[in-house]
Amino acid sequence: MTHILSAVAWPYANGPRHIGHVAGFGVPSDVFSRHMRMAGHDVLMVSGTDEHGTPILVQAEQEGVTPQELADRYNRVIVEDLQSLGLSYDLFTRTTTRNHYAVVQEMFRTVHQNGYMVEKSTMGAISPSTGRTLPDRFIEGTCPICGYDGARGDQCDNCGNQLDPIDLKNPRSRINGETPKFVESNHFFLDLPAFVDALASWLETRQGWRQNVLNFSRNLLDDVRPRAMTRDIDWGIPVPLDGWSDNPNKRLYVWFDAVIGYLSSSIEWARRRDTPEAWRDWWTNPDARSFYFMGKDNITFHSQIWPAELLGYDGGGAHGGEPGPYGSLQLPTEVVSSEFLNVEGQKFSSSRGVVIYVRDMLARYQPDAFRYYVAAAGPENQDVDFTWESFLRRTNDELVAGWGNLVNRTASMVHKNFGEIPTAGEQADVDRAVLATTGEAFAKVGSLIESNRQRAAVAEAMRVVGEVNRYVSETQPWKLKTDPDRLATVLHTTTQAVSDCNTLLAPFLPHSAQSVHEVLGGTGEFAPQPVIEEVTDLDDDSRHYPVITGNRDGGYEFPSWESRAVTPGTPIAKPTPVFTKLDDSIVDEELERLREKA
Repeated sequence: MTHILSAVAWPYANGPRHIGHVAGFGVPSDVFSRHMRMAGHDVLMVSGTDEHGTPILVQAEQEGVTPQELADRYNRVIVEDLQSLGLSYDLFTRTTTRNHYAVVQEMFRTVHQNGYMVEKSTMGAISPSTGRTLPDRFIEGTCPICGYDGARGDQCDNCGNQLDPIDLKNPRSRINGETPKFVESNHFFLDLPAFVDALASWLETRQGWRQNVLNFSRNLLDDVRPRAMTRDIDWGIPVPLDGWSDNPNKRLYVWFDAVIGYLSSSIEWARRRDTPEAWRDWWTNPDARSFYFMGKDNITFHSQIWPAELLGYDGGGAHGGEPGPYGSLQLPTEVVSSEFLNVEGQKFSSSRGVVIYVRDMLARYQPDAFRYYVAAAGPENQDVDFTWESFLRRTNDELVAGWGNLVNRTASMVHKNFGEIPTAGEQADVDRAVLATTGEAFAKVGSLIESNRQRAAVAEAMRVVGEVNRYVSETQPWKLKTDPDRLATVLHTTTQAVSDCNTLLAPFLPHSAQSVHEVLGGTGEFAPQPVIEEVTDLDDDSRHYPVITGNRDGGYEFPSWESRAVTPGTPIAKPTPVFTKLDDSIVDEELERLREKA
């Protein structure tokens, strides 16, 4: 058993999340985490809502509420959506907890003490209309290096170079389109150049990464400069130094504090279980492995900024230093970044109405239909286009006609002929062959999931489903009524094969996996689902918020990743379809909804 940290990107709490977001961080991380638990590993899956920064401040003012009230509203919306999607977090929390504040300030103090936070004067961008600081990522313009019009103030996604907002040609605010004003201000900068050698050595040891992620991360080292880690803003975590902590207009940069959420949420998880040091098994244990899931726009923060913060805390950069009270914290094992999911040929844009919110998707369609689409056709290593036509076809042709039909006709034949799982007689070569196929698939599908090749993994699982369907067609159990022994053997074999396929598909399709388990006469929890729990802030009794967690004292109990023999005599009732077939009309209906939003 290995300790596996599944660190999932933190959705920003300024609105509901759309399906493009969860296609990048949500479904892939949950498939991985569910499988690794079934494979016997001790998984800690953590995240939460990211709640600081200028965008929330601006939106709160526009809506006439406080930033905390806005964050509270969307924290709950996001929690409900992610729980409905079946994302099995051990803890999904938020960045406005007092625990998170304390962990972030401890990280800053130690990184500063080790000499990696440098104070200097800089030209910062502010909004002329409000006087408020504009985050680097919310300024766009033309890249001075490659000429790409759409570069951000922190980097150009076209050429990969790091930038400062003042470097951009024709800069403009993404918030309101105005031209920013640049003013001088003192800030702390993370001394990234002091980590170049350590980061390069670390990246050279990375194996199995998606090549585009590794190449992008290595290219970042070609132009490394210090990055500001404080902001002129009054919404965020105070800078924990004399002369700064009592300044109401200086706060830690939201992206400094957000990535530390992986650590703070692990600590909160341990504290809530009354095992306050348990988080160390995933963070200070050299044998533990950590996987970070996000969209490609966040690679920089996970393959450079966060590792640099960890190295700075450990004293692992050019200036040396000593680890703080948390000890030597481990660097990421892998940064698992997905590309972008677009919709009907357009980039997602809530402001332009090009959006499909998670809540709307789940209100009209089964969560596993969407999860399957992401796993089978999602943006694993290239941008992909979500279309309602392809969603319809994959649901009807693959889930309903392929997997769902196999489950339904197997249970129907067993129910009609025996009423229970029959005992197998002597098996023929064709029986042994199909069970060999399903049994051998565990190693292959599992290996693909563990290497974060989920499209290939679900394709292999569905190929096996196809082989079982072919077995049923070849053995023709509906023609074996005059040979009850052979009929019993074929239906026992088919039931066993379907049970194996259900286990193979469980990480991808947890809701329907539970249903199939029950169709086959199973009892109890087969594919555990997360629950929402209302909690009180550990360090502030006046604050309350919802978290996502497991339903067994904050944990989960998963079946093993292996074939389990079905039990003869188990009653099988007349089944109802596991998946809902979609009418062709939904395509036009959904396209019309998009047009109405635009």
